[in-house]
Amino acid sequence: MPCLLVVDDEPLNLLLIEQFLGGEHELVTANDGLEAWEALDREPERFGAVILDRVMPRMDGMEVLRRIRADTRFGALPVIMQTAASAPDEVAEGLAAGAWYYLAKPYNGVALKSIVGAALLDRGSRLEQEQLGTGIHDMLAMTHQARFQFRSPAEARRLAAMLARLCPNRDIVVIGLAELLLNAVEHGNLGIGYAEKSQLLAAGAWMDEIERRLATPEQTGRWVEAEFVREADGLRFTVRDRGAGFDWRDYLELDPARAFDSHGRGIALARQLAFASLDYLGCGNAVTVTVVTPQAADSVIK
Repeated sequence: MPCLLVVDDEPLNLLLIEQFLGGEHELVTANDGLEAWEALDREPERFGAVILDRVMPRMDGMEVLRRIRADTRFGALPVIMQTAASAPDEVAEGLAAGAWYYLAKPYNGVALKSIVGAALLDRGSRLEQEQLGTGIHDMLAMTHQARFQFRSPAEARRLAAMLARLCPNRDIVVIGLAELLLNAVEHGNLGIGYAEKSQLLAAGAWMDEIERRLATPEQTGRWVEAEFVREADGLRFTVRDRGAGFDWRDYLELDPARAFDSHGRGIALARQLAFASLDYLGCGNAVTVTVVTPQAADSVIK
């Protein structure tokens, strides 16, 4: 049972979250940001996610978030920002600072469970990346080009975790790579649209539908391809799926209108935080991203 740290200075809000999540998760509550930070600092490995209020006494949510993102002990810890402040600039500020999940007040139990579930999946992907051995990293360090094929979300997360070890900012790159690889499976090969995914997540049927579609005859030989190339100016990753493509232009920027959804921010976050460049090709069923390595950066400076 994952342990969640819930931070809010309003007792009623804490009570509501406990009613929605108490049967599925262990909950630890804090009444302000300073109390929350002390709990994190005291037991840095205890918590699977933080549900964090933005406006609080003593230390506000943004300061707690900045401390979490600046501390290497919390590289895999997802933060869900809960707030009544839905102004685009405030939402964009939180997303850019690392609150990749937003929860709107007043609470909706279905949305809360969906967002917590997505955040915990995110944490699992990051932990998997951390657990890969240095032997794999050493082997990949000698690799100049490689091509991979995969079909399932689990394989996509494992591949993202492995490839991210090549990158200097791997804690961020793993999130971006995982998003692109998962999109290629879920939206590309399996053809699940944005609205349909929202409905499946809300109904708790997301993974069941993924497994059902993967088992259909038309998906048997349908793979996503990922290619890695080491170049003079850094690393290049290309992902190709067998789908019909999509209008990727709507997803390149952080849209505050989607900030409170349980998904839909990944491409914009990847483009803004993880990669030096992100370019979709053709109809959108292929994407190329680049990562600048320290060696490439040094050569540019010189």
